[in-house]
Amino acid sequence: MKKGAIILTVWLSVATLLWPQDAMPPEPIRPVNQSTLVGVGALTLNDTYLSPLRYDGTTFTLLHDRLNGSRYANARLLLQQQCKIQGAVTKNPTSSASEYYGELDYRISGFYPLLQQSRFRLLAGGGWEASLGGIYNMRNSNNPGSLKASTNLNLSVMAFYGWRGVTFRWQLGTPFIGLFFSPEYGHSYYEIFTLGNSQSTLHFASFHNQQAFRNYFTIDLPIRNVTLRVGYLGDYYRTDQNQLVTRVVSHQFVLGLAFESLYYGGKRVRDNRWLESVYY
Repeated sequence: MKKGAIILTVWLSVATLLWPQDAMPPEPIRPVNQSTLVGVGALTLNDTYLSPLRYDGTTFTLLHDRLNGSRYANARLLLQQQCKIQGAVTKNPTSSASEYYGELDYRISGFYPLLQQSRFRLLAGGGWEASLGGIYNMRNSNNPGSLKASTNLNLSVMAFYGWRGVTFRWQLGTPFIGLFFSPEYGHSYYEIFTLGNSQSTLHFASFHNQQAFRNYFTIDLPIRNVTLRVGYLGDYYRTDQNQLVTRVVSHQFVLGLAFESLYYGGKRVRDNRWLESVYY
């Protein structure tokens, strides 16, 4: 019995050493669903620091949307990143003056599944968002610009529904706490950035002085070897601080291509020979 145990132990040790590395099970990888969308629609501006009038016009957006799995929460947590570049040209009611709007927005969020069925999934979560932009009024000569900067923690909900190969996705997000920049009434940017008089320009944000929503709806249409993604992107943003009100509302039609890829880098590319790289 002792000789048999020794022989079995030696055999298992040698077999382990001689077992080819390529035969080992590959490390699990998680697919990434991402898309780049172009949007066009209507935008409304109302910034009482620049003008009491409402400005309306056309807006254009470039949105990159990335959704991938993670190892967190027993690999059930989904991570989403969105990067949006938006610009707009607007005019006052008499078309006698123009305002230009621009914004760069980045968001990262985590979603945990609340309900999963064969065709329907409901997820909820939250994350962090940062935004930097501004408004420029062509008529004003003393204070022509208004800086817009904010950072927030958001709450979000997302739902998926599949029907005959078509995937519907709806998402709603809103900030609940954060910070944003706003000067006082009559406070010039020359005083703030040149003279250093920046008191009362950074404010705690919550529902009492900041309301914002992003309503995002997409439809994925598989067409041969590509997936066409079409949808609606609606953004509402309003702040009320220092007797100044800012309101930015946009409604856009978005269109682009969606594709699935593998997030796989670092040493894992070289260590797993089952994935043949064209570069390494």
